[in-house]
Parts: sequence; C-alpha cells; structure tokens
Amino acid sequence: MRRFGNALAAFSTRWVPDAFVFAVILSGLVFGMALFLTDRTPVELVGDWYGGFWNLLEFGMQMTLVLVTGYALASSPPARGAIVRVAGLARGPMSAVGVTALGAALLGIVHWGLGLIAGALLAVEVARSCKDRGIKVHFPLLVAGGYLGLMVWHSGLSGSAPLLVNTPGHFLEDQIGLVPLSETIFQPFNLVFLVVVIVGAPLLLMSMHPKAGEVEEIDDARGESETEGGRGSGASGPIPTRAEIRALSPAQRLMHSRILVYAVVAVGLVHLVPALVTDGVVGMDINLLNFTFLMAGLGLHGTLASYSTAAAEGAKTASAVIVQFPFYAGIMGIMDSSGLLEIITQWFISFSTPFTYPFWALMSAALVNFAVPSGGGQWAVQGPVVMGATESLGIAPGVGVMAVGMGDQLTNGIQPFWALPLLALARLRAGQVLGYTAVVMIFAIVVASLCITFLT
Repeated sequence: MRRFGNALAAFSTRWVPDAFVFAVILSGLVFGMALFLTDRTPVELVGDWYGGFWNLLEFGMQMTLVLVTGYALASSPPARGAIVRVAGLARGPMSAVGVTALGAALLGIVHWGLGLIAGALLAVEVARSCKDRGIKVHFPLLVAGGYLGLMVWHSGLSGSAPLLVNTPGHFLEDQIGLVPLSETIFQPFNLVFLVVVIVGAPLLLMSMHPKAGEVEEIDDARGESETEGGRGSGASGPIPTRAEIRALSPAQRLMHSRILVYAVVAVGLVHLVPALVTDGVVGMDINLLNFTFLMAGLGLHGTLASYSTAAAEGAKTASAVIVQFPFYAGIMGIMDSSGLLEIITQWFISFSTPFTYPFWALMSAALVNFAVPSGGGQWAVQGPVVMGATESLGIAPGVGVMAVGMGDQLTNGIQPFWALPLLALARLRAGQVLGYTAVVMIFAIVVASLCITFLT
C-alpha cells in the first residue's frame, strides 16, 4: 500500500493540474460532450454556460464565510488549545494520520462544514505538533486525512438530499411524499458503509505513509503562520495590556471593548439558541452554521480587534473559492440547460434492473459530481430523473435518494472543488493530495457499491 499510494501521489503531483486549471479543463470537456450529445449549438451552449455562471454567487459567499468564520473560530485561544490537545494524541507518524483522518471523518458526519474547516486546521496543527516533537510525518498525507469528512458527509446528519426530502414542501413531495431519515441515512446499508469507511479509511491512509527518508514535512512558515494561537496568543498576536489599551484613543479603544462583543453575542444568541434547540445539528443549514461560527468566534476572541485580525488572516485563503465557483456554476448551467445530465442518467437507466439500479444510480451520481459538485445542486437536477426511475422499477425512494447522495460524496476524492479551502489553508497543490484521496475513493466506492447492492 505504501508503494501504491506513493506511486499515485507522485503521478498526481506531476500530472494533476492546479484546481483552477482543472475547473477550466472540465468546463471545456462538458461543453464538448454537450455539443456532441445534445442538439444545442455552440452559441446556445455558451449562453447556457454564461446563464449558469453567476448561479453560485450566494453559495460562493456562504462558502467564503465558512472558511473565514471557521478559521477565526479555530484560531481563538480556547479552540486552538482544544485542537492542540487533540494533535498531541499523535505519538508517531501512523497515529498522526489516524487521528487526523478519524477526527475529520467524525466531524464530517456531524456536519460537512465542520469536517471541512476543522479537518483542514487539524491536519495543519498535527503536522506542526509532530514537527515540534521531532516526529517526521508526511504533510500531504495528513491533509488527505483532513479531507475525509467530505467523502462521508452526504451519508451523515447534514446530507442535503436526505434532509431535503424529509422537509415539507420539497420540490418532489407530490411525487414521493416525505421520506423520513429512517429510510435514508439511518438505513442499514448506509450505516454499515459509514462504519466500514471511518474505520477502514484511516487505516488505509496510515498504511500509505512513506518511509522516513521520503517524508515531506510541513514547512516552517506554514507551521508558524497557522499555529501561533497554539502558543497562547491567538491569530491576532499578543493580547494588549490594560495600560496599552488606556493609551489608545477613545475610538481605538472600542475595538478592544469586550462590552461591544458580548452585546453582539447576546443578541445573536436570542436567535441562535432557539434555532439549535428546535432543529439541532441535523437541521442546521449553511447560514446557521456560519452564524454559529461567527457568534462563537466573537465570544471566544473577546474583542473586535482580535476577531477582525483572525478573520483577515482567514480571508487570505478564500481567493480560490471566490474565483473558481463561477466556473463550476457555468458547468452546472451547461449540464442542466442542455439536457446533458438527463442523457447521462437515462443511459444508466437503460440497462438497469431493480437489483442493479441502485449501483448504477450511485455510479451515475459519482460521475455527475465532477460537473455538478454541489450536493444540493446535484440533487436538484438529478433527483427528478432518479426518482422517476426508482418509481418505475419499484425501488423504495429512500434508496434512490441515498444512491445519489453516496455517489455525490465519493468522487470528492478526486474532485478538487470541495478541497479548495483545505488546499488554501495547507498551501498545497491539488496534485500533492489527490493521489492519496484517490486510493480512499476506490476503497469507498467498493464499500458503497456492495452495501447499496446487497443490504437494501
């Protein structure tokens, strides 16, 4: 496994382009497929591309705030201390990879946003902690472990498709009614998949750790810039003394006022507490997640000055999200408007039986995820076709829902869309990480295929 993982990592480092290049190449590939398989003209496809280009602006801003508010929260002294304690559990390179991968997977099952941002920061802190203690651990492999949450998230408590079909008024309610979570994420085939992956994937990553002479450790600049808070100061630097604050002008002192922060947090809790009590983590959407991160971050930092400095540091990593999301929105526009998505899905239906269709639906969703990497967006465009097929084949709607959800998450292993925040925080190229996540993806596809075929 070490040789196999390192060979794939070497191949992907050399041949897998930067995530931005990947998005542009994928745009051209989808454009060519639509031109060949549909009756749309080149000019019409350009219109479809532009028509979808701005459809992820709201989502892109939400993802930017996930990154910024999550970073600011994690860089507060209390949160950073917790991450440092978890990182300290690593006693060697193998356990370092295992702690990172298991932590990211468990957080991803609770909520995809937590798995995404906390997994990335955990990978960085584990790498720094190990380097400080003289433990040589391969940083790209740690970052691959930090990405594991995005390969199990749609089977977890924040899965877009399962939550949506359990929500009154969803767009397919007239066709399939309400589908409770007991028929989707709490089905035995999904639970077995989760157990096998959260146990097997960390062990698989651990087995691929290079020999000591081939290890690429975290660089000193990365370790210092992302982990200053672990030494007690937080991302904003040393906390000013009372004398230093009194020496500031009245306007400047407001930035260091705890009263302002606690007033904002108190008002925020008026909405946040009832929302969390009513809906819990299961009902948390991306806006509530960001609001939770914001209020918690402000409270833990204690001053606007400390929080704004941490947020500014986190914003440095958001450029990839801001620039690349419109290209993926354009790809989604082509897939949806041209009818290419329905052609791909119907092709899988054409040779399926009631026994094999869950597997082929999963594989079609895994393929579509390359072009429509948003879980909710993919369900919106692929869900109606899959639900029509399950109805005609006599398959339970929940199986079709999970086939799309599980397929959507699996190819995140080689789709850099969701890895953009992770790569930005780690300052690595996609190719340095995707070789390792590709191995995990192959393992997870085998497990998911067996579970959805034989345990439904």
